[in-house]
Amino acid sequence: MVSKFQHPVWATCLAFTAAVLWGCAFPLVKLGFVEFEISAEMTGSKMLFAGLRFFVSGIIILSVASLTHRSFGLREETKANRWGSFLFLLIFMLLNTTLHYAFFYIGLSHSQGSRAAILNSMSVFVLVLMACMFFKSDKLTLRKAIGCTIGFAGILMLNMSGEESGSFTLLGDGMIILNALCSAFASLMTRGVGRRVDVFVGTGYSLGFGGALLVLASLLMGGTLPRVTVVGIIYLLMLIGISTIGFTLYNKLLMCNPVGKIAIWNSLIPVVGAVTSCIFLREAFVWNYAVAASLTTAGIYIINKEKV
Repeated sequence: MVSKFQHPVWATCLAFTAAVLWGCAFPLVKLGFVEFEISAEMTGSKMLFAGLRFFVSGIIILSVASLTHRSFGLREETKANRWGSFLFLLIFMLLNTTLHYAFFYIGLSHSQGSRAAILNSMSVFVLVLMACMFFKSDKLTLRKAIGCTIGFAGILMLNMSGEESGSFTLLGDGMIILNALCSAFASLMTRGVGRRVDVFVGTGYSLGFGGALLVLASLLMGGTLPRVTVVGIIYLLMLIGISTIGFTLYNKLLMCNPVGKIAIWNSLIPVVGAVTSCIFLREAFVWNYAVAASLTTAGIYIINKEKV
């Protein structure tokens, strides 16, 4: 019997949900910076904000795993190479959470929300191409190549708005690009995580321990939350919800489907991130956003139309 995560309609709806949630995170993080009075140079405070988000999210996922009686140990076939499995999970945790979001929060504080969303989409195309190299179920076909090309054209179109788009900066764009690469490599490792532990538990480990490392690093750097308000806590809770739901859905989908089929839906993240940033952060909205959305949607349709 095919699970809901493998059914084409359900997989599409769940992947779409995860992408939209992650797109909405861009303005929420920047709004959180403002509400907690975290300025661009306060690296420790940014990492504390990120660490609290992912640590609590990981605790929620692990608590649910415990209540549903999921196994927290290594799978039988990987116990013989226990240290190798631990090392694999540690690398996944660092890439998926600690380094990924350290780069993300630093980069986002030095960049427009819409621009950061655009650059972050690099992970989609890196992952689709790398999945074709490493997984037999992900073959680089002509249709997939055309879909990626059209989708990438949409990403480029978002960035073609002249001076309003801003210019390249190492602390802004550079950090977001490193974040995107961490995301791509972590997604590629997800199936390996699922072979070693329950994927739901593995997601909780990654967010919980990865978030704890961010908190520890932030405290060593003297990070604080200068101002704590009810609105700021609401923003933080919304981000925790996005992480909890988004990562749980996405990692499970990657376990049950060809990686490229799921990853390509992340092409929607820059569109959602750009639009929501324009709405909530009052960033400039330009005509090419609509063109970019159309091209990205077309690329997604072409790739998902292909038979698996």
